[in-house]
Amino acid sequence: MKLSRRSFLVTSAGAGAAIAAAPLQNVLAATTFRYKYANNLPLTHPMNVRAKEMSKQIEEETKGRFKLQIFPSSQLGSDTETLNQLRSGAVEFFTLSGLILSTLVPAAAISGIGFAFPNYDTVWKAMDGDLGAYIRGEIEKSGLVVMNNIWDNGFRQVTTSNHPIDNAASFKDLKIRVPVSPLWTSMFKALKASPTSINFNEVYSALQTKVVDAQENPLAIIQTAKLYEVQKYCSLTNHMWDGFWFLGNSKAWNRLPKDIQAIVAKHVNAAGIKERADVAALDADLQKKLASEGMVFNTPQSGPIRDALRQAGFYSEWKKKFGDSAWAILEKSVGSLA
Repeated sequence: MKLSRRSFLVTSAGAGAAIAAAPLQNVLAATTFRYKYANNLPLTHPMNVRAKEMSKQIEEETKGRFKLQIFPSSQLGSDTETLNQLRSGAVEFFTLSGLILSTLVPAAAISGIGFAFPNYDTVWKAMDGDLGAYIRGEIEKSGLVVMNNIWDNGFRQVTTSNHPIDNAASFKDLKIRVPVSPLWTSMFKALKASPTSINFNEVYSALQTKVVDAQENPLAIIQTAKLYEVQKYCSLTNHMWDGFWFLGNSKAWNRLPKDIQAIVAKHVNAAGIKERADVAALDADLQKKLASEGMVFNTPQSGPIRDALRQAGFYSEWKKKFGDSAWAILEKSVGSLA
């Protein structure tokens, strides 16, 4: 068969394209993706225990094509710094409280409204339902990737070095550390306290040096961060529920082949569910452990404190900020607040 010059060139070009495409596919399939995952919690916290387990499972199922290196305890910087690194791509994954994420995605703070959730059943109904879907949609609009299942940080309690919290009046003039988030500052100011925004990696030293006299966190963090060494009283206020969104840099995520994306998402979401159970089990024993470390516990009534917030205009203020539609989604799960 005699080929014309034109036919020869067309045939050669097609063959060349096929040859070029095959090595490209092979290279992509053989590529090892090494991604960094940062968080602000100690290695002993259930988040890092489950993250280590999940990292191993992902590496095994991808046959070594995806390796996740974990950086706990704010090793890569404060929450604010690490969020900036996530956005720039210097860090590929980061777990962050929705209340702190609200500095970038204001709607993410709505799950932290003071005294909104009476129990865990209400929390998971909302966060695995309409409220969680709404918040994830807002996070995605900011250009970040977010996994489906939020991880648990627990209900937050107030610890102090000088006196327990017995009622709303106990907050007056209290120098309390709060995360870098407008919602926390607003709530404690409404209770006439003196909140100071400090990143978590500086909390222990701020309490130790009396820059502040109080802080608020879930029991698991009070234990694992050894805050009992610099605090005397723990008041079981359950004033906020807090969770960690598992966030990803969108460009880094989109670089992953679809099969690796599916494996990563599967294991991250499964680890989040396991971590929730771990935190619940841990809470059952933590009060006893912390009491053995010298902490003095009390349980104030939440109703009068909620009433004080309502009278101070806290709920009506935040309803205006979040908007009627977002507030309606919240109240659909928790009942009337404002």
